[in-house]
Amino acid sequence: MSPLTVTYLTFGVVLLLAIIFDLGLLSRREATISIKKAMIQTLFWVGLAMAFFVFLWFEDGHKVALEYFSAYLMEWSLSIDNIFVFILIFSFFRVKSIYYARVLLIGIMMAIILRIIFITVGIALVTRFHWLLYVFGAVLVYTGLTMFFTRHDEEMDIEDNVVYKFLKRLLPLTSSDGGGKFRVMIDGRQRWTTVFVVVVLLATTDIVFAVDSIPAVFGITQEKIVIYTSNIFAVLGLRSLFFLLRGAVDQFSHLQQGIAVVLVFVGLKMLVEYFDVVIPVYVSLLVILVCIAGGILYSLWVNKHNKQKDGV
Repeated sequence: MSPLTVTYLTFGVVLLLAIIFDLGLLSRREATISIKKAMIQTLFWVGLAMAFFVFLWFEDGHKVALEYFSAYLMEWSLSIDNIFVFILIFSFFRVKSIYYARVLLIGIMMAIILRIIFITVGIALVTRFHWLLYVFGAVLVYTGLTMFFTRHDEEMDIEDNVVYKFLKRLLPLTSSDGGGKFRVMIDGRQRWTTVFVVVVLLATTDIVFAVDSIPAVFGITQEKIVIYTSNIFAVLGLRSLFFLLRGAVDQFSHLQQGIAVVLVFVGLKMLVEYFDVVIPVYVSLLVILVCIAGGILYSLWVNKHNKQKDGV
């Protein structure tokens, strides 16, 4: 059995056991997730991701392990923007907090399946058309610059969401949550509830973010195992991270600028490879760590300064 096969099997078994553990011991259907439980779940998923990093280090070498850590860290930080949008979606449809955990679980599982498809197609295209990496690089530079100068508090308009408009045209919807069900019978006709709509929007919204994050992973590595595992671990941690940060997302208002710098760096890293300039993985990891830590610390400093200024 090859080392790569061992790595894939280990990842699959660990992931399956972790999901069973998370669902069976840390979550209950229609239960409100407390900050304490969210912290436990977040530490559980982050710890599991770091344990896999250690496994990769000994099984596949330090280069692959560092690439994985860099990719995971970038995806994890990008997920905070996902959470900001998730909160808007839940608020717009007035979803009851007792349904949050179940809706997030189903939405995230759908997102993982869609990401696996997206990544597989991306790998096939890059393998056949290597020049696409340079296109990805240019897109990341543009996205990073746009993100850097975009205001964090500009809310998306759910009514203008393409998927939501499509669902309204395609399916008979109701403004009811249906007691947490996807479909209910109203006046003798089956109608799809807001819970169903939210699940679909969560999954498709994650794919919108994946348009940036997956090309960014290609800028760090072309190792398939790293691309798949870093994405899946980061997305699986979204649910607990949502409950942990939903009341404090605004505290990280300048993290967006840090992530934007990371995207620009990764994009430029992909572009300079055309000139046979290869940036070592530890440099990429250092840039990602500095930018994310800098964004978080600066956000906290600005919030503290504003409170002092307001006399709070």
